[in-house]
Amino acid sequence: MPNPPDSTSLSAMTLSLPRGTRLPDRAVWINGRIVRGDDAALSVFDRGARDGGGLFETVRVYGGRPFAWPRHLERLVLGAAVLGFPVPASPASLREAVDALLEAQGLVDAVVRITVTRGVAGGRPTRAGAWVEAEPLGGRLWRGTRAGAGSAMVSRVPFEPGWLGRHKTTSRLAWDLAREEARAAGVDEAILVSPDGEVLEGAASNVFAVSDDEVLTPPLSLDVLPGVTRAIVLELCGALGVRYRERPATPGDLLRAGEVFLTNSVQEVLPLGTLDGREVPSRALGGRLLEAYRERVVAGGD
Repeated sequence: MPNPPDSTSLSAMTLSLPRGTRLPDRAVWINGRIVRGDDAALSVFDRGARDGGGLFETVRVYGGRPFAWPRHLERLVLGAAVLGFPVPASPASLREAVDALLEAQGLVDAVVRITVTRGVAGGRPTRAGAWVEAEPLGGRLWRGTRAGAGSAMVSRVPFEPGWLGRHKTTSRLAWDLAREEARAAGVDEAILVSPDGEVLEGAASNVFAVSDDEVLTPPLSLDVLPGVTRAIVLELCGALGVRYRERPATPGDLLRAGEVFLTNSVQEVLPLGTLDGREVPSRALGGRLLEAYRERVVAGGD
């Protein structure tokens, strides 16, 4: 039986979209070329579109420069290798794509997403799919990030990421549903807890608490995502002489903590003002780490 054609694209399905629906008319880099709108299409036979077989990285761009680019690409390439993806586009090619997109859209401070997929099955060799998007920063900042004090809730649904939780896959329905839970509650983020009552991570962030002048964060052994910003914050704690430890915690531990803050590449370091509707006593150390993080961005220390 012949292999299915890889030219069938989602653009052929746009006729079935509800009347009035418009696709974003922004530039997207797909498999080596920049396209817009209806032309920004992926084959329905690509296993990223068909089965959720993809990996992605979200990178914040400061003054036209993607911060911590080597770390993000290392995580992407290692993830692809562990999960048996075809060899993705080279980091150099993806960086060229990012620069071209930023120029095409006139963006300086932005958020870039790089996605690679398992490609279309059956080819010899099978080739990974890849696309890159770039958006203005402003639309991606949480309300709490803008205000300097975030809000979060503990998700009411027990969460079991499994070993795939160590990788930033595009199969993120469970995480997305937790984000919807947070939006419905009018807060920035949902904190995910295992069936055993252990805090894991946020739906789109890593979680830290401060207790007795020590920074605590759940260990990676719980199958939480090894966040790029998480790693940088732990390095900053060491540089600042702040004690830190990776250990399991419960929601009660967070509620009793003097501070709680979240990290991700877009929101940076976000001290919480409220957790489950209760005021968090302090934001001092989180604010200090945010300042140190921004100093590293300015210094260009990836």
